[in-house]
Amino acid sequence: MARQTPQELAFPVAQPFDGYALRDFLARMGVSAGLVRQVKRAGGFFAGGRPLRTCDRVAAGMTVHFALPPEPPTTVAAEDIPLRIVYESRHAVVLDKPAGMAVHPTLNYAGGTLANAWMGCLAARGETGVFRPVNRIDCCTSGLVLCAKNAFAAPLLAESAQKWYLALVEGAPPAEKGVIDAPIGRAPGSIIQRCVCAGGKPSLTEYEVVRRCGAHTLVRARTVTGRTHQLRVHFAHIGCPLAGDDLYGGSRAHIARHALHCACIRFTEPVSGDIVETESPLPADMAALAKCDGDLKIL
Repeated sequence: MARQTPQELAFPVAQPFDGYALRDFLARMGVSAGLVRQVKRAGGFFAGGRPLRTCDRVAAGMTVHFALPPEPPTTVAAEDIPLRIVYESRHAVVLDKPAGMAVHPTLNYAGGTLANAWMGCLAARGETGVFRPVNRIDCCTSGLVLCAKNAFAAPLLAESAQKWYLALVEGAPPAEKGVIDAPIGRAPGSIIQRCVCAGGKPSLTEYEVVRRCGAHTLVRARTVTGRTHQLRVHFAHIGCPLAGDDLYGGSRAHIARHALHCACIRFTEPVSGDIVETESPLPADMAALAKCDGDLKIL
């Protein structure tokens, strides 16, 4: 039977935090107010075996510890699907999603998703858990998806995560390096398509040319903001739609999906503060079009 083992967190109190109210100390450690309320209901906070109230003062040298509340049951079915795990710790996991796999079950993708695969992996280990992605990528986009393993880690990972993509665009961008600063909103009459428009949300993309491949250019791009279809819309806006992206003017003559790959995610590990950098090589379809072996330096 699958087991759910409570996770316990421990935070030593350093001298600069001596005399802080517990609630303020926890906030400085990255524990959200919502999670504090959940912990108070589920079991509370302790130091040296004694319970602590959030108004109590902490002292240098003590260690505050508490158990994370149990995760709510998931409705995602466990499926036996091959899954490449790039990185895993107590608080985070980075999964490498192939093109053509949806991240979450939807009406169009009832199963066979990354969520189903992760739940299947946990079931095979005899564990329980949830699927909580910090970043989401389109079904046809390949590459890395960062997931939080618990409610404590989720906001911290979301705040620290930086993502770099490799994209094959048609034609050539106007400069070797550039910034696309153009607001993105929903295209009139569509619930899916986006466009650059005056009333859109501020959207910023940084890019750099990696390799020119005949009629295509391989670019490295970082999404400073995270709008729906941001890279697809921005590159189409400068006259360089992604290869295969017929929704935004690209041709499918050379590749059967939009040529976009989340190649690198850098984030800060909750609690330890370590910087983690994960990478995924360029998949075979994009590597063939880019005329390279996929072994590219991403950063």
